[in-house]
Amino acid sequence: MSEFQDFLRRKVAYVAIGEFKPGKFKEAQTLFEKAVATYKQGFQGAYLLQEPGTDKGIAIIFWEDIGDMDVSDNQTEAYQSIMNEMATLFVKAPTTSFYEVSSAIRLEQLAEALLR
Repeated sequence: MSEFQDFLRRKVAYVAIGEFKPGKFKEAQTLFEKAVATYKQGFQGAYLLQEPGTDKGIAIIFWEDIGDMDVSDNQTEAYQSIMNEMATLFVKAPTTSFYEVSSAIRLEQLAEALLR
């Protein structure tokens, strides 16, 4: 029965949309990568997208469960320090949202489907 329950549980994506001060995107990228490296429980992957020619970006972080973001394994002192440093790089606080992952299609799955 637990396999069925696992199947029903949906992953979540944390999405942050923001703009960094002029010329600060690269520094923010480095801090983003350091912050993500501290994640443990429930972390599924992350992307940082940059609008070409700007300091605007979108961060997408995938979690097994929405509660995993707040567990102590993911809210370490090192993580908080990195986030405090990154906060000074934004023009204004980013807009954040959570989304349920409704579909996830991986390249391997697509290739298998095409071979059938």
